[in-house]
Amino acid sequence: MLKRILCFIPSTIVALAVCFATPVSAQTREAPYWATIKPDELNMRVGPSTEYKIDWVYRRAGLPIKVVRLAGGWRLIQDVDGAQGWVLSSFLSPRRSALVIGKGLAAIRATPNDGGTLKWNAEPGVVGYLGDCTSGWCEFDVGGREGWVREDRLWGTGEP
Repeated sequence: MLKRILCFIPSTIVALAVCFATPVSAQTREAPYWATIKPDELNMRVGPSTEYKIDWVYRRAGLPIKVVRLAGGWRLIQDVDGAQGWVLSSFLSPRRSALVIGKGLAAIRATPNDGGTLKWNAEPGVVGYLGDCTSGWCEFDVGGREGWVREDRLWGTGEP
């Protein structure tokens, strides 16, 4: 992980430096970007403060979301259904996940092509962690079961 270093060097002859490292995370990036919900329960609010009412409660860790705007420690997010609201940035992870979308089962294959061995199928709504995407296919990990899924069957891939 990248680190931003802030150093304070006293103006005395003794070369003594006291440095503090601050991690640079996905929450300090410029919007838009993809992120993942960390807690099992997350309140989405109508504004960027705990003073605003709760509009929706997410009850599933690992869901992919799109961060569309920043306001201090708050992030305006958008979910797969297009709903938008505000959450605290500390409840978001930079680890990428994706959600199976579309109709019918999504094939998870051993290689990134339609001819690859079928490992298993995933129903719409299945969430997994995202690896590399190439030529319209993405590595997808659902509870340790890894394979390749067509990118058009996943929400949370590509440029946000």
